[in-house]
Amino acid sequence: MAADRYRTAPGASATPYTRDQGIGWSEYRLDKRFERVQANAELAALFECEPGERLLARYFVFHDNDEPTQMSTSYVRWSDVAGTPVADPINEPWPGGTRAQLGSLGIHVNRITESFTAAMPTEAEAATLRVGSGVPVLRYTRRHIADTGRIVEVAHPIVRRADTTVVDFVIDLDD
Repeated sequence: MAADRYRTAPGASATPYTRDQGIGWSEYRLDKRFERVQANAELAALFECEPGERLLARYFVFHDNDEPTQMSTSYVRWSDVAGTPVADPINEPWPGGTRAQLGSLGIHVNRITESFTAAMPTEAEAATLRVGSGVPVLRYTRRHIADTGRIVEVAHPIVRRADTTVVDFVIDLDD
């Protein structure tokens, strides 16, 4: 997982996931389910909004050549996506990923934050990712932040098996 994976050109037949996996569009499969929910206290804190705000929850399982390697729940604000192609799961996977989706709505994302933890998988995570209960997972929270400073997407959690994932950061420093 390279730090520059979100620089995929909007509209390209790639996503940050396909870049992470080093796979082409034809090798990528996405299981998805969408539902409207209300922000609980934890999501409200992550979005910096009021509890009860309406959100669209998007549940995904990502497959690399039919092997499940990542699962996530991504939330977007219902007020941003209601009545748009972004709210329709038939349009997934979306070339360019979440950043391109938001861009299609006129929302310019200029910052993404991620926070990682590692732990043993829950029973559901182990079953979905087809890993034994002794294989740890990485769980992380991602936030897409618009140039206005408004948080427009929260993926919480994103789960990957830890034994096959390398997180690679490059930090450029000015001297």
